[in-house]
Amino acid sequence: MIIKNAKIFDGEKFIDENAVVLDGKFIKKVTDFSLIDEKELENQEVIDTKGMMLSPGFIDLQINGCGGVLFNDDISRKTLEIMNETNKRYGCTSFLPTLITSPDEKIERALNLMKEMKDKEEIGVLGLHIEGPYISVEKKGIHRPEYIRVLSGEMIEKIADAGTEVTKIITIAPEKAKIEHLEKLKKAGINIAVGHTNATYKECMEKKEYYNCGTHLYNAMRGLGSREPGVVGFLFNNDTTNCGIIVDGLHMDFASVEIAKKILKDRLYLVTDAVSPAGTDNMTEFMFEGNRVLYKNGKCVSPEGTLGGSALVMIEGIKNLVEKVHVSLEEALRMATSYPAEAVAVDEKYGFIKEGYFADLTYFDDNFNVKGTVSKGNLTRYE
Repeated sequence: MIIKNAKIFDGEKFIDENAVVLDGKFIKKVTDFSLIDEKELENQEVIDTKGMMLSPGFIDLQINGCGGVLFNDDISRKTLEIMNETNKRYGCTSFLPTLITSPDEKIERALNLMKEMKDKEEIGVLGLHIEGPYISVEKKGIHRPEYIRVLSGEMIEKIADAGTEVTKIITIAPEKAKIEHLEKLKKAGINIAVGHTNATYKECMEKKEYYNCGTHLYNAMRGLGSREPGVVGFLFNNDTTNCGIIVDGLHMDFASVEIAKKILKDRLYLVTDAVSPAGTDNMTEFMFEGNRVLYKNGKCVSPEGTLGGSALVMIEGIKNLVEKVHVSLEEALRMATSYPAEAVAVDEKYGFIKEGYFADLTYFDDNFNVKGTVSKGNLTRYE
């Protein structure tokens, strides 16, 4: 397959070349279409993007569900396939299915599913994001308090032994974390994220060496104060922690995103934190690990008023970054491609349009409508 007449964003910047040649599931070369000889064009499907933007496929490091399904509800390949097909409609080709606070048996089921799926990357799955149950009751959000707990040494051992092929990120509140657990997870190469935490700045700093991520910045964490810098102050005031942020205009004011962007720069990446209504048009409510959540006017909220995930999709987040947060298109795309790839150390094969990288691509028009997504060399068109 050859994709031509594209404005190519290669993961770093827009480039002069206008064509990408694929070889199966990989990118063969990036070039100018006029330089491709007739022999190379033989028996090739040529896709004319007619001047649209072509980007690496987007990477979502925190997504609970979409397309009417939730990973917590049904920990299965079928759920992941539905999530992948929904994601692709909005330009997302890789994701971390996210398991929120739940009993041990669900964590084990998720670990075993990842271990059994030798082809998980074929359906966009890079590994798990385990969000809880090792969190703060005070900052639980929609998570069920009766499930919040310090994980057993046995469960930590299972997560660590399965390694980064199974779990890419685990969210743990610093004030609840045992040092021996953090050491074991870090040694296994698993990214440990600060999140759902009421920790003080001092408590975060005491365990700084173990944390390299922040889960949905601002949300479910102690805020920045003048006398107590809190978790937000900790994340702002170091250069070793990457943060995901939900840019839907509901989880925080767009001005708060703008402030964070100015401080964190390339350490801030886009996530959706999406739940089952994302990518659907007929859901009004759903259950999220035993909690009823209502969906209305783009907002997912419990009857008591607690946010329960989002209905954001990646291309909409990029549009919001450009139009509401005043971020350049290049930087918004970096926040959805190369930055998350680098955050979980998959940037040697994801997040860029370069020779030898996976053929995960998406193209969209000036109004941020995705018109086609390529996943491992397979194109799906959208009208």
